[in-house]
Amino acid sequence: MPGTHSLPQSGWAQNHEPLKQEQSLFFETARAPPPELPPTVLPQPMGTLQESQNQEGFLQQLALFITRLVLPGCPPLGLETLKITDFQLHASTAKRYGLGAHRGRLNIQAGINENDFYDGAWCAGRNDLQQWIEVDARRLTRFTGVITQGRNSLWLSDWVTSYKVMVSNDSHTWVTVKNGSGDMIFEGNSEKEIPVLNELPVPMVARYIRINPQSWFDNGSICLRMEILGCPLPDPNNYYHRRNEMTTTDDLDFKHHNYKEMRQLMKVVNEMCPNITRIYNIGKSHQGLKLYAVEISDHPGEHEVGEPEFHYIAGAHGNEVLGRELLLLLLQFLCQEYLAQNARIVRLVEETRIHIVPSLNPDGYEKAYEGGSELGGWSLGRWTHDGIDINNNFPDLNTLLWEAEDRQNVPRKVPNHHIAIPEWFLSENATVAAETRAVIAWMEKIPFVLGGSLQGGELVVAYPYDMVRSAWKTQEHTPTPDDHVFRWLAYSYASTHRLMTDARRRVCHTEDFQKEEGTVNGASWHTVAGSLNDFSYLHTNCFELSIYVGCDKYPHESELPEEWENNRESLIVFMEQVHRGIKGLVRDLHGKGIPNAIISVEGVNHDIRTASDGDYWRLLNPGEYVVTAKAEGFTTSTKNCMVGYDMGATRCDFTLSKTNLARIREIMEKFGKQPVSLPARRPRLRGRKRRQRP
Repeated sequence: MPGTHSLPQSGWAQNHEPLKQEQSLFFETARAPPPELPPTVLPQPMGTLQESQNQEGFLQQLALFITRLVLPGCPPLGLETLKITDFQLHASTAKRYGLGAHRGRLNIQAGINENDFYDGAWCAGRNDLQQWIEVDARRLTRFTGVITQGRNSLWLSDWVTSYKVMVSNDSHTWVTVKNGSGDMIFEGNSEKEIPVLNELPVPMVARYIRINPQSWFDNGSICLRMEILGCPLPDPNNYYHRRNEMTTTDDLDFKHHNYKEMRQLMKVVNEMCPNITRIYNIGKSHQGLKLYAVEISDHPGEHEVGEPEFHYIAGAHGNEVLGRELLLLLLQFLCQEYLAQNARIVRLVEETRIHIVPSLNPDGYEKAYEGGSELGGWSLGRWTHDGIDINNNFPDLNTLLWEAEDRQNVPRKVPNHHIAIPEWFLSENATVAAETRAVIAWMEKIPFVLGGSLQGGELVVAYPYDMVRSAWKTQEHTPTPDDHVFRWLAYSYASTHRLMTDARRRVCHTEDFQKEEGTVNGASWHTVAGSLNDFSYLHTNCFELSIYVGCDKYPHESELPEEWENNRESLIVFMEQVHRGIKGLVRDLHGKGIPNAIISVEGVNHDIRTASDGDYWRLLNPGEYVVTAKAEGFTTSTKNCMVGYDMGATRCDFTLSKTNLARIREIMEKFGKQPVSLPARRPRLRGRKRRQRP
């Protein structure tokens, strides 16, 4: 059917044949004086009898007139991003509240229990031709298209196969979109997940738009999810528009960047700020695309003793595009603000080594990018090219630790930190993505202290553990020994985000995270074995959190300025948390740093280790702590360390002296002699003593 698309060939601004026809129709009527615009105080009748003999004729003329003023290709109104509120959605009937009009949003997801308040579509209470769902745009809008999906459900198959589109300015008198002299029937969906776009043959200007299903899947019901494409017309008197308007003053590149454009943007940032940036790659994807990283530091390319390492990554799921663009915007922002001598940013750059990887799964992203922001569905591009979900592709170290704890082997035989990766995982035959191996090598090379993985589809910060300890459960609060620290880190991001802790905001899909102030323990949400968060905590010193930055995984380009404003302060505040707790050097009597020394905090059953230069950073909340430093061949040292409320880690250095045995070995090796093994000497000494007895 003309005007129907499942995947676009290019961006939104396409010159389709219906639009050309619309333009020619305008010029045929151009000799007549243009109709006056309807009153801006809504609702009002569409026009007067002098302007048009009926409302339908007036609407058509007005649409043609506006076409000349507005370029073709309108963005989504915002059903998926929640810019359209529940109060703007209405329906003829609904099966029940959980299937009401407010659930008819593109890509909305149902919970496992679908008989609750959070189901996966709007479903009509009856299957007949009088059913409809409508959107109140709350202002005059140039409607150009409709995108539909079926019902998201594990158990049922429901979708609409055809429908009519109607518009109105007062919600009482409706005009049906025509195809010549008859009502136009738009082709709907043939299954429940792939979005289908239908463009209107002629853009329609109105306040309300209604979808009227005409046919549906034979064995199913009238159920749909949708997004509306439309350009709001200028209306300074509209209260709702002024209340919800969001602008940004940052001069940044607000667009979606494919792989080539991402590389070019990184190059531009590097050329603008060559003294504080460095571009490198951590490996390659399955398809051979480089996994680029940008380092931001006052001494790029080197680890400075006493300076903590921080990282952001995004795009582990290739279709969760918002995080990728936020990190590209962050790169530009840090560079610009550093050049402008913003004191806060200058201090952050000079005291922190920051690493940013915007696209961990570039193969998946290219698939999602080809589909576009609204037509990729919920999962196109999620996995790597070889079908692996990077987010849970790391070794399961939780089970190794918990089994050792059950046998009471921790920490005597098995350490409570830096747990070794199993041999089977390192083999070439293991189902491990190239991208996963690259991340592991990167994290083993650089002594990261704190990291955030930006994801999409929700508004919450998840902290470890991500895996439940009780094997038979799918959800269970499973805290780490550093639970209080993780809670604070999560809250530091959520509380500075514009929406995460807003009790008035609508839930994205099925979960209400407000009781935990926009944060959640990963395992209490849904269990995941082999997550990056758990691996990072148990194999390295790094505290890693998952930051879900928006309900819409792939928002339209026009939404990026607002999403940047939502997340900008949070992105900066979270980086600053790397300076919370204690830091210091562990050295020998000659002042040489001791690598791999163990730093233990009394009452916290999780240790960390010093880096190659003997420096360390231990994230802690304010309080007084008993801290112990120990290393093989050295005496143990313990001291009290105080963490204050002011930003900045407390200095807590240790000097360790070598043990007598270590000193003897050092002297013997210095003079080229092999030290005598004490365990081997003891039997001989006992024998001598026996022979000496009378």
